[in-house]
Amino acid sequence: MVSLQTELDVANKQIGECGQDLNKYMNLLTECKQQNELLESQITSSEGNLDVRQEQISDLKAQIRDLKKARDQQVEQVGDLTVLTQSANENIKETLNQLESKDKYIQYIQAAKSKSDSINLALAVNLKNELSDGIEDQDVNIEVDKTVVFINLSDKMLFTSGSTTISPRADEVLAKIAKIVASRPDLEVMVEGYTDNQPINKSCIKDNWDLSVLRSTAVVKKLQTQYQIDPNKLIAAGRGEYNTLADNATIGGRTINRRTRIILLPKIDQFYDLLDPNKVPD
Repeated sequence: MVSLQTELDVANKQIGECGQDLNKYMNLLTECKQQNELLESQITSSEGNLDVRQEQISDLKAQIRDLKKARDQQVEQVGDLTVLTQSANENIKETLNQLESKDKYIQYIQAAKSKSDSINLALAVNLKNELSDGIEDQDVNIEVDKTVVFINLSDKMLFTSGSTTISPRADEVLAKIAKIVASRPDLEVMVEGYTDNQPINKSCIKDNWDLSVLRSTAVVKKLQTQYQIDPNKLIAAGRGEYNTLADNATIGGRTINRRTRIILLPKIDQFYDLLDPNKVPD
């Protein structure tokens, strides 16, 4: 009986040891499975990286082909440039000669313009000096713009309201202007008449267009007949109620807009001469 109990105890002990071994091997099996899953994940990642590397290699090969093609084209272009060098040098020399000629022409034009500007400035100064004596500033205004000189004369100085008859007061101003014009045979004189927008209807004046033209014509005739200005140099023009300087809605604005403008300008053929390269002096 004691012997059987001993054998049972030994058997139970062995069964316990087998259980411990079983647990140990189960744990090892679990670790093996985890390691296997990790290795499989690493293998998948490596395969993905390999695909990316292969795509990168393909892209690099394509870039190398493009670079070789560009290099070949550049070599060909260099060869073409070498062939064209002699012809290009000749063209450059011709172009430089043309530019030198054009530069001389431009300098001539600039010098002519500077001379014209200086003459017009001197003309304006002379006019201001001539007209300043006894003339109120608001009745006479002289301006220089590019190649021309403008003389703006107020309506109250030249004409009575709604009339085309030149006032005695205007004779003094026109005489001084005529003196300057007579001393400059290279000038042409344009007289422009301006009105306000107030309607006018007289027996011989239908509207402001008529009034502005008749007023400019009156000034031109006065310069011709009384001051012996060559009529070939005179131009009469009417601008009516348009090209205003101020708002016609006010009395002051209408007073400013009623004016006569005398423009002193070089003869147009002088400008044509400037534009002709064949007439450029050596």
